[in-house]
Amino acid sequence: MRFLALTLIANAPDPVTGERTSTAERFSEVVDSALEAERLGFDGFAVGERHEWPFLSSSPPVVLSHIAALTSRIRLFTGVTTLSLLDPVRAYEDYATLDHLSGGRLDLIIGKGNGAAQRELFHVTPEDQWERNAEGYELLRRIWREEKVTASPRFRPALVDAQVWPRPRQRPVRVWHGSATSRESADLAARHGDPLFSANVTNPIEPYADLVRHYRERWEHYRHDPALAVVGAGTAGYYAARTSQEALAAYRPVFAARLAFQRQLGLEPVFPTLEDFVERSSALIGSPQQIAEKVHRYHEALGHTVLHLSADAGGLPKKEHRASLELFQSDVAPVLRREIPDPPFVWGPASPAPADD
Repeated sequence: MRFLALTLIANAPDPVTGERTSTAERFSEVVDSALEAERLGFDGFAVGERHEWPFLSSSPPVVLSHIAALTSRIRLFTGVTTLSLLDPVRAYEDYATLDHLSGGRLDLIIGKGNGAAQRELFHVTPEDQWERNAEGYELLRRIWREEKVTASPRFRPALVDAQVWPRPRQRPVRVWHGSATSRESADLAARHGDPLFSANVTNPIEPYADLVRHYRERWEHYRHDPALAVVGAGTAGYYAARTSQEALAAYRPVFAARLAFQRQLGLEPVFPTLEDFVERSSALIGSPQQIAEKVHRYHEALGHTVLHLSADAGGLPKKEHRASLELFQSDVAPVLRREIPDPPFVWGPASPAPADD
């Protein structure tokens, strides 16, 4: 099994203390988190993309390029690249450049995204958001593979024998399809033989397991080898301590603050108590043994071979959060790496591409 640390670069006030860092400090925290993730032995570091408050993640390729210059081993993920909002030609240029600068360590996780504010910012509607995502991916996919592209897309100007530079290092880059509930995304992934990344955060496991079953069914429908279908999954929260009592005590103020914020927004909590959250959500909170056992339970339902944890403290004291990540790598990850297989593809950097000019 492989493990990612993920950040959406949220910069809302700390849910427990109410303190808020400056934008510059928040970006520094993200870079420090990436360096720490590599030091601890995480396999990937993922930066989300959001174009609305309280997120600072409007430019993942810039953030990941900076991280690429400071790291040497860890793979760099987007989580997700919101193709429904982007010109796929411009997105290709950014990420092909990052692919070279990172030495072939880039993975893209694409998705249509969510959030009304960012849709309005880019004049995208709920009705056409999915079509934009699918069209953007089809065009991105062609540009990554073809030297010249002729296409007449609906949502951007036509291309006629277009050459887009630079040509990438990875030919092609690996693209995952991120989805919370969208069967369209799962079908698009299956059609092209691409891996699926289930959000697996907001609800109990059932809707995510149903989505993964649909993905695997469509994968076989398109006549791909079932053994090559790959699923990744997120987590709703993480905190490990030597005992479950210590973990629950440390996480309780974080959960209480999160619950209060949801109720302030008029949202009915899916998990009304911390104990319910630990039991029925994908959150990994407890002793190392409890966490390993829960990942196994989820693996039985999802068959996932990649797992992400939050790179952010999210209300926990930073020192405690970092110690918890260290405990994951020392006591949890080795067990899961031994007992759950890796994805069936090469994880390391790509070989240099042939000369292209």
